[in-house]
Amino acid sequence: MVRPNFVFILADDLGYADLGCYGGRSGCSPELDRMAADGLRFTHGYSNSPVCSPTRFALLTGRWQYRLRGGNDEPIASRHRGDPVLGLPPAHPTLASLLRDAGYATALAGKWHMGFLPHFGPLKSGYQAFFGPMSGGVDYFTHKDSSGVHDLYDGETDANRTGYLTDLISDRAVEFIGRRTGSSEPFLLSVHYTAPHWPWETRADEAEARRIEKIFHFDGGSVATYRTMIREMDEGIGRILYALKKTGADENTLVVFTSDNGGERFSDTWPLVGKKMDLLEGGIRVPYIVRWPARVKPGGETAQPVLTMDWTATFLDAAGVAPQREYPLDGVSLLRLLEKPDATFERDLFWRMKYRNQKAMRSGEWKYLSIEGDEFLFNLASDERERANHAKREPQRLAALRARYAAWQRTLPEFSDSTFSVPATKADLATPSG
Repeated sequence: MVRPNFVFILADDLGYADLGCYGGRSGCSPELDRMAADGLRFTHGYSNSPVCSPTRFALLTGRWQYRLRGGNDEPIASRHRGDPVLGLPPAHPTLASLLRDAGYATALAGKWHMGFLPHFGPLKSGYQAFFGPMSGGVDYFTHKDSSGVHDLYDGETDANRTGYLTDLISDRAVEFIGRRTGSSEPFLLSVHYTAPHWPWETRADEAEARRIEKIFHFDGGSVATYRTMIREMDEGIGRILYALKKTGADENTLVVFTSDNGGERFSDTWPLVGKKMDLLEGGIRVPYIVRWPARVKPGGETAQPVLTMDWTATFLDAAGVAPQREYPLDGVSLLRLLEKPDATFERDLFWRMKYRNQKAMRSGEWKYLSIEGDEFLFNLASDERERANHAKREPQRLAALRARYAAWQRTLPEFSDSTFSVPATKADLATPSG
């Protein structure tokens, strides 16, 4: 059997209902809507975290992000540039390193956000090529981070490029696919957009952005600007899909699209409540679209709850690559689900956030949630908006889920409060860092 190629496309801060195929805003996502029609759409797909960095740790390692010090930060900020601790350790196996060692060509076009040079970086963690920013948020035209430092790299070299960052990321992804023409070597291409993450800028904003020499448009933006940013990302995704078809790689390439966490200021999460930073559904439930003509039938839909780190297990399973024994995966392979969307399996999902001392667990249709010591119990099958608290009505169920959450937490390493760099308020967390 010919090993498949993999393209993992990650949006940044995209809301659950921001795409037309999720019942939200129409007109801004025709390519992704078409991809959903051609493949499989998940209605209960979750990110590993409601913030940027931790989800990326989970994706690259296939393990709970809480197992690593860097994965516990919420998120890694530009002020941590040069920090020798906050980052993905190069010695830790990753999806990219495991596939690379199995003969795959590997590349990342887009955002890294898992530690800074010289200690951390994509080329140190399995990617053979990298183009993009190291930090969480950069201006789309100046390519500077929130502290004014230029942050766009080609490999580990500062890259002076002119252009809208979303387009530059799409360009590099398309170029990588084009260079694979005629090659029998399979590939992993990670495309991690910064869109629609602030600063809220579209292609049309370049002249104004440069005129006022502003690093971040954090206090501006609008729903119209946000939607245009999604559409411009969507256009790039269309180009990537066309490049796969043009090079003959389309049929046997597994393409996954999702977001690193729930939406922010201008996003649409209906019918969910909560957004980025929250363990309410709107902060962690995200779009998941899968296309793989060779094995995934068009027009499918599944309500099976899954997590970001499951894609690591899925890709490795599809490639016939085993994880290292010393680093067993916490994610599960979804290969069977991709071919049989009606298939279901039982499994508990967990989250935790230092911010507001949040804890959450999903078990079947039930969700346990704790925020600053206040406990909630929701039935998501009948109450996706998390309005009816069953905690007092069903104390035994609440106690059982609380105990299972505590048991899960005991399997993870403990980091003292002094090892966290967590701002004290949500306003601090909303500054341009992740």
